[in-house]
Amino acid sequence: MTAARSSIDPAEVETFSRIAAEWWDPKGKFAPLHKFNPVRLSFIRDQAIYRFGRDPKARRPFEGLRLLDIGCGGGLLSEPMTRLGFQVTGVDASERNIGTASAHAAEQGLAIDYRASTAEALLEAGEPPFDVILNMEVIEHVADPAAYLKDCARLLKPGGLMIVATLNRTLKALALAKIGAEYILRWLPVGAHDWNKFLKPDEIRDFLAQEPVVVDGPYGVVFNPLTGRWTESVDTDVNYMMTVVRDAA
Repeated sequence: MTAARSSIDPAEVETFSRIAAEWWDPKGKFAPLHKFNPVRLSFIRDQAIYRFGRDPKARRPFEGLRLLDIGCGGGLLSEPMTRLGFQVTGVDASERNIGTASAHAAEQGLAIDYRASTAEALLEAGEPPFDVILNMEVIEHVADPAAYLKDCARLLKPGGLMIVATLNRTLKALALAKIGAEYILRWLPVGAHDWNKFLKPDEIRDFLAQEPVVVDGPYGVVFNPLTGRWTESVDTDVNYMMTVVRDAA
């Protein structure tokens, strides 16, 4: 079910639906995300601990908080977020992705509210707002990134935190994240990304300029081919994250 105005780009949804069964194969087509996950998880956890004043030593520090993983794919972030205590809703436009995510969560004994839906559909249905929204590597795949990001921001509770991760529209990103990753190293399926849909940090700020939010960042992340690991960095030329906090009521 979607609203009249849809963020769905059918071609993008079909690209990822075709390989939905491979989400949890660490050596398959989503291997780059499996390698990327530790640095993403660390950033999310640190930001949420700070924002909500939670105990960093607690096993499940985020009990009582609702989290939306928008564009959740196969659930690579939804599952660890559930283990950290969040009440997680995972939303993806691809029914195949949701099927894969739901089956894997059931195998793990995790209760996650997975839905084949969109941000605008949640808004239209009057979904209660969330404490945290993860908007990770999604915005570069939607039809109207400005409208999509505003819809996501409106799903935040006052004082809530959204984390946006995406790719910078630079020549360096074209060389590494598009040509290198897809055509040379074959880390990603050819066509997984459209460089023209990559976004500069200032564009993220501009999209949200009229919303009651504070945007911080960008925070860079880089891949070290010698260690095979991602780390946080001052280099935002390829991958970066930003935080969005909705004004308190």
